[in-house]
Amino acid sequence: MRLETITLSNLRRRKGRLIFLVAGLLLGVGTVVTLLSLSRALTAEAQHKLENFGANILLTPRSDNLSLSYGGIALGGVTVETEDIRQDDLALIRTIPNSRNVAVVAPKTLGAVQLNGKRVLLMGVDPSQEFALKRWWQVEGRPLSADDELVVGSSAARNLGLSIGDKVSLRGEPFTVSGILKQTGSQDDHLVLASLPVAQGLLGKPGRLSLVEVSALCSDCPVEDMVHQISSVLPDVEVHAIQQVVKTRMHALEEFRRFSLTVAAVVLLVGGMVVFVTMMGAVKERTREIGIFRAIGYRRSHIMRLILGESIIVSVFSGVLGYLGGMTVTWAALPFLSEETSHASHGETVSHWLWWHPELAAGAVILAVVIGCLASFYPALHASRMDPSEALRTL
Repeated sequence: MRLETITLSNLRRRKGRLIFLVAGLLLGVGTVVTLLSLSRALTAEAQHKLENFGANILLTPRSDNLSLSYGGIALGGVTVETEDIRQDDLALIRTIPNSRNVAVVAPKTLGAVQLNGKRVLLMGVDPSQEFALKRWWQVEGRPLSADDELVVGSSAARNLGLSIGDKVSLRGEPFTVSGILKQTGSQDDHLVLASLPVAQGLLGKPGRLSLVEVSALCSDCPVEDMVHQISSVLPDVEVHAIQQVVKTRMHALEEFRRFSLTVAAVVLLVGGMVVFVTMMGAVKERTREIGIFRAIGYRRSHIMRLILGESIIVSVFSGVLGYLGGMTVTWAALPFLSEETSHASHGETVSHWLWWHPELAAGAVILAVVIGCLASFYPALHASRMDPSEALRTL
């Protein structure tokens, strides 16, 4: 009789133990699949939101600091600033090796103007880039959509007595207040926003920029390398990485991933212990059977193959069920945990998360087999070392 036949026959005869083994491994593998898939989904959503949170690279005109002293007396310092950033040079950012990681490039031109008899800070922006960079901005009315429109910060609107639809004049040019920027608690509340070319014309800075904000944050974005790359193509510009923002974002994502892996490891350990205890109990129950096999000439290697063969069959079955069960739980739980996924249709969610992860499915099966074999190795070794004469005494 072949070992494979004996293995399958034994599994069919002991359906209760089979179900218990499958349940133990299924729980462990299914939990791992659920945590990993949820971690991947939530991390991707977090990265997407963080990329929309704001800039993490800042470009400003290069300046020189001159220290003035004479005869041992320090007279303070003077900052000598070079000319503004040339707008045409921004195209060079798209030529750096990591240009694919550049999400948004938001140029700005700043200057003071008179509005309703008061001096205010005018900022020219590219509306498509600026509002994409600052997704948290909320505008009452309508964002910038024409060259004769202005969006005014909440504090500036209050100080100037402006409301949506008001007609104003800037240096003789007529404008309409199309929107009021809701309070942000930052310097944005004191700004008057206009389209970039219009602000450059009003401030006498055609083709010139005061600063540029770049958003480039993702799981594999080497921000420091990007800073050096931008500095090399724009040597007359100061390029700074906002380190604290980058490190905080990456740390949060890494901590979430570590937590998922820790919980998965604990559950796998529990599943392995269930297999170990069950297989040890099975060996004790089959003492007489193993003694007969040994008495009729089966070697120790045959006994080990018999026990480990059962474990492998159960593990493969459990891995497949664990993957399907874990992805089903992910499909059910993701709409409650992810704001973006909750707006997607169930068909899109199932297609993306339940069926298109062959590497995760293969990993689940391999993991189940490894855990099952490790947990069954000692019981198999114990069975192979059993003395046939002692086993036959139970007959």
